[in-house]
Amino acid sequence: MSEISVRVLGEEEWERYKEFRLKALKESPEAFVADFDTEAAYEDKFWRKRMRRSARLLAECEDRPVGIVSLRKSQELFENSAEIFGLWVVQSLRGTGIAASLVEAAASAANAEGHTQLVYWVGTDNGRAVAFASSYGFRPTEHRRPMAQQGSDDDGDEELAMVLALSR
Repeated sequence: MSEISVRVLGEEEWERYKEFRLKALKESPEAFVADFDTEAAYEDKFWRKRMRRSARLLAECEDRPVGIVSLRKSQELFENSAEIFGLWVVQSLRGTGIAASLVEAAASAANAEGHTQLVYWVGTDNGRAVAFASSYGFRPTEHRRPMAQQGSDDDGDEELAMVLALSR
């Protein structure tokens, strides 16, 4: 595989983000709190506004998008923390280091903004995601919340907040 680059999308790149986000929703609907049909119907104004709410980091290989993660300031659990969410990698390229590159870039961006911790909510039943986060250095916390999935019944699924200490 060629070299992977990760960059923060500019607000003007909302169409590139929209296209890749919709691809992710179509290929892995179970991984998100949204669904393809709902988000595909959103107007352009919504996508532009979404780009202003959080940083969107895109992993590319040969100018082709292969993964994405979002980053936002979050004081919900810890003072001076940031949160990553929406981490997704093209299915055929999972396990190749793209997710690690995205998390590394997000951690670096959060650290540069002065955050001291990075939070990542992971489904407690998603062993692969928990193992990935742990291998990267995230540690489980006591914080749990019901997993909110679009159109699903509340069947007791939970998310676990994992936290990564950022160097200062």
